[in-house]
Amino acid sequence: MQPAHLRALRVSVLSLLVLGGIVNFLDRSALSIANTTIRADLHFSATQIGALLSAFSLAYGLAQIPAGWLLDRYGARFILSAGMMLWSMAQMATGLVSGFASLVLTRIGLGAGEAPFLPGGVKVIHDWYEVRERGLPMGILNASTTLGQAFAPPLLTLMLLHYGWRSMFVVIGLLGIVIALAWYPVYREHNSGESEQAKQTLSLAEWRGLFRHRTVWGMMLGFSGVNYTAWLYLAWLPGYLEATHHLSLARTGWFAAIPFLMGSIGMLVNGVIADACVRRGADPLRSRKALIVFGMVCSAGCTLLVSHASTSVGAVVAIGLALFFIHFAGTSAWGLVQVATTAHLVGSVGTIQNFCSFLFASVAPVLTGWILDRTHSFHIALVICSCVTFLGAVAYLVMVQKPIDAPSSTTPSF
Repeated sequence: MQPAHLRALRVSVLSLLVLGGIVNFLDRSALSIANTTIRADLHFSATQIGALLSAFSLAYGLAQIPAGWLLDRYGARFILSAGMMLWSMAQMATGLVSGFASLVLTRIGLGAGEAPFLPGGVKVIHDWYEVRERGLPMGILNASTTLGQAFAPPLLTLMLLHYGWRSMFVVIGLLGIVIALAWYPVYREHNSGESEQAKQTLSLAEWRGLFRHRTVWGMMLGFSGVNYTAWLYLAWLPGYLEATHHLSLARTGWFAAIPFLMGSIGMLVNGVIADACVRRGADPLRSRKALIVFGMVCSAGCTLLVSHASTSVGAVVAIGLALFFIHFAGTSAWGLVQVATTAHLVGSVGTIQNFCSFLFASVAPVLTGWILDRTHSFHIALVICSCVTFLGAVAYLVMVQKPIDAPSSTTPSF
């Protein structure tokens, strides 16, 4: 059992991660909430808004690779604090710009700054918790991100209506700076029983060798289905409710919160189930893979229901179930990173997974905007999303078969 001071520090660390996760997704959601207002104010098309949303996810995906190496090389204390500071400054700058090109730059800064956060959080939980108890804190961390998404519609809509979209961006940027300044003095590097292994540094040859593992590719392609779905709803849910079901901006804020709250519940439920499976003797890799596939298949089916929903209430319920199941799956996907590899590779494997998934997910916002401009309907975009989610489940089922051994630069693991 850990000493009392370490248990207290562990609670403080997880609490700061939760606050960071909430602010992280408040920041990501801001452009989606202000979508129609910014389009009217700056005379943007739906395709341009989609491109701005995709600029974030593309930058976020590309920045995963250096972020993972930095996390494994220099640790979560400095890298997470620096990342939070960068994304918060970019968010504040968004409130000061006046054109498309400058908005693209701030979105790139936001994506690059946020890149280390979730992989870093996975690494922190890996280092501070034993394998049999990681499911619940992983669920709590993941739930904080959807809590941020749930808080965003009512909170940011209120700020938008009373103070304007520019002030909204500046205020939530300031919140991130406060958390960045708190993280560095509070956090301490730690490892839960694998200290010698955790001290290993990652060579470039080892990092390249990760791409020779079939399991790594299964995680990359499979998680692309998770993030495509999550990012489509994050980017376009408010716009969907306004365009398809003709809700006012104020009502959209409250209606959009419900599906994201259901996503948070899905994450917590998954964390409890994942821990229970391991405590009852289930293989950690196989049990998490089963939970991922189940969640993704259910989410794909619910997204198909969204495309046929005739009322706003029916749509919100179907979207809520789609997000419940996709975040249920996503929590076990991050848990899979922890159980499928060794301590000194967790950051790199997590960011490689995120890298591929966000490159793929970056297509969702701009493709949806392009389809909307041409068909004035979300139906085709939702059907595509359902298909992508299902194919991601197939990738996990077929390709993720065994743990990732110490990587080699010469021997493939296919």
